[in-house]
Amino acid sequence: MAVYIVLLGPPGAGKGTQAEKISEAYHLTHVSTGDLFRENIRENTELGKKAREYTDNGLLVPDEVTIAMVEDRLKKDDCKNGALLDGFPRTIKQAEALDKMLEESFASKVTVVPCIEVNEEDLVKRISGRRMCKNGHVFHIHTKPSKVEGVCDICGEPLYQRADDNEETVQTRLNAYKESTEKLIDYYGNKDVIRKVDGNQKIDEVTKAMLAVIKAEI
Repeated sequence: MAVYIVLLGPPGAGKGTQAEKISEAYHLTHVSTGDLFRENIRENTELGKKAREYTDNGLLVPDEVTIAMVEDRLKKDDCKNGALLDGFPRTIKQAEALDKMLEESFASKVTVVPCIEVNEEDLVKRISGRRMCKNGHVFHIHTKPSKVEGVCDICGEPLYQRADDNEETVQTRLNAYKESTEKLIDYYGNKDVIRKVDGNQKIDEVTKAMLAVIKAEI
C-alpha cells in the first residue's frame, strides 16, 4: 500500500526542513501546497487561474480549489508510491476531503501524522530569522544560513524576508493555527495516527525522532 504522510506543526516549526529529510529517506514526493499554488499559477492551469482570482485580491483560496489541486498532484506518476503532504490539510473539512480522496481514488488512507511541537518564544525567533527565494527555498540567518548572504544556494535567486515573517505578525499567525489547523491534532488523534515530536531539539535530533515515528508505522 502507498504511504501518505501528513506533516503538522505551527508556523516556524521547521516543517519544510524536515519534509526534505523525510522525502529523501523514504523516497516520497514532497507535496507542498505553497509550491502547488506557485506552480499552477505560473503555468496558468485552470486551477491556477481560479487560485489567482483569490490570491491577487489577498483572499484565501477556497477549500474546493485547494483540494482539487492536491488530488491532481497525487495522481501524477511520481506519487504512485504515496506522498508527504506539507501544508495540507489545514482544516477539518480538508482532512475529511483527503480521507475520501485517498479511499476513493487510491484505495488508501493516511499512514501517519508526525506533529512537530515547539514553544511560542522559539517560534517567534525562528520565523523572524527566516529567509526565502521566489522559488520557495527556505533558509535561516541563524540555523540554516545560505553560503552567500542574501543568495539562494539552490537556484541563485535573491533571498528575502516574507512580509509576514516578522514579530508583529507572528502571534496573529499562531492564533490562526490554533483556531484551525491545531484542531487536526484531535482529528488525527481520534484515528490513532498522530505522533508528536519535540521540535525544540537540534534539527538533526528532530529528524531522528521524525524518522523513528514514521518507521514504526510503515
